Amino acid sequence: MSFFFFAKNSKDDVTLNSKEVQAESKDKEVSAPRDIETPDEMEEDNKKRHLNVVFIGHVDAGKSTTGGQILFLSGQVDDRTIQKYEKEAKDKSRESWYMAYIMDTNEEERVKGKTVEVGRAHFETETTRFTILDAPGHKSYVPNMISGASQADVGVLVISARKGEFETGYDRGGQTREHVQLAKTLGVSKLLVVVNKMDDPTVNWSKERYDEIELKMTPFLKSSGYNVKKDVQFLPISGLLGTNMKSRMDKSVCSWWNGPCLFEALDAIEVPLRDPKGPLRMPIIDKFKDMGTVVMGKVESGSVTEGDSLLVMPNKIQVKVVAVYCDENKVRRAGPGENLRVRLSGIDDEDILAGFVLSSVAKPIAAVTEFVAQLQILELLDNAIFTAGYKAVLHIHSVVEECEIVELLQQIDPKTKKPMKKKVLFVKNGAVVVCRVQVNLICIEKFADFPQLGRFTLRTEGKTVAVGKVTELPSVSN
Repeated sequence: MSFFFFAKNSKDDVTLNSKEVQAESKDKEVSAPRDIETPDEMEEDNKKRHLNVVFIGHVDAGKSTTGGQILFLSGQVDDRTIQKYEKEAKDKSRESWYMAYIMDTNEEERVKGKTVEVGRAHFETETTRFTILDAPGHKSYVPNMISGASQADVGVLVISARKGEFETGYDRGGQTREHVQLAKTLGVSKLLVVVNKMDDPTVNWSKERYDEIELKMTPFLKSSGYNVKKDVQFLPISGLLGTNMKSRMDKSVCSWWNGPCLFEALDAIEVPLRDPKGPLRMPIIDKFKDMGTVVMGKVESGSVTEGDSLLVMPNKIQVKVVAVYCDENKVRRAGPGENLRVRLSGIDDEDILAGFVLSSVAKPIAAVTEFVAQLQILELLDNAIFTAGYKAVLHIHSVVEECEIVELLQQIDPKTKKPMKKKVLFVKNGAVVVCRVQVNLICIEKFADFPQLGRFTLRTEGKTVAVGKVTELPSVSN
């Protein structure tokens, strides 16, 4: 297996690999990665499929530790580094956190033991290149978790089997439920439910405890829209010890488990193919200056090729692609599903915001200030009713914008899935409603045309109140 690791904040840190040391630049600009591959190697590399995997779940479930252990098991972090982290964790009286330090690279995260930003790392198997996105579990950082999940194809939901910890995460107010609902809305179509901390003295690889968690989670996963038989797989692990991760565990550890280990399960996941020949859609998640303007994002449709003329939407600025970087390697061309850095000419970095979209000239993405959507109300704040005039924060691909519901058009009957005849003035929790939404100028698509760019969440006061999909766009000339 081969590997490269991105530190969390690409503006502050340069790429890390086993031979380079972390360095910080004072002016918050990074050097674009060096061209280190021959064209033959690039072609070979691009034959492997690429998957973005987001680790989600309640705070302290063991997401960063599990991500760190994956990197250690795939030979990407040497023993000396691990020993350094062990000492660092011990000095902070946090002995069991040392594996998480591989993913949690900044000091705030290490002191608090909480992931704040979305950590990023890469590893490969024979068939697949994986990007790991380690999302924050604490409710204060849900917007950061949304940005991680919106880039992911596959979710690894990490659940703590430790007595009391599963219950805290799953019960009302815990992040397990919200993360699952968000992941589904944001397009994470496949879910691995990893029951972690099975080695804990309160659990001791108990089949009863594992079954109890699976039994409680299954109806909730179904109600969140997952087809549990087809799209969800449960498996037990120990993230701290690495048990049942790279290889199947010994029967002496756990006599009842006959299923795959985590690496096998990840390798076996099948995700829908995207269209490399479709119109280009690359939502921009970040930008920085480096011999021109460099934008970062994930290609949701189409391909980016060196020399292409493209549009940055919604400001309709025509740009030229100077260079394309996939992970830290320069490539001539990259297709859908890839996380890229693209160097552009013809635009200043100050003219780009997160949420803008790199788009094909022939068929640009729609830029709108209003759209019609079907919304499912999850849980409104106490005493709130959902009616015209309701304001919330809209999260759609990499866009975060305030919006207002200007009109409720019709309520959908949950049984028949058809519109109800009665005029609707307000709705409560659990309702499905079609409404008109007003927002500052943003780039979106109809869900039916581009699911990744047409599904969204509404949040109020730090809580997800509704999930939705764009059903109609105004007819606008781009």
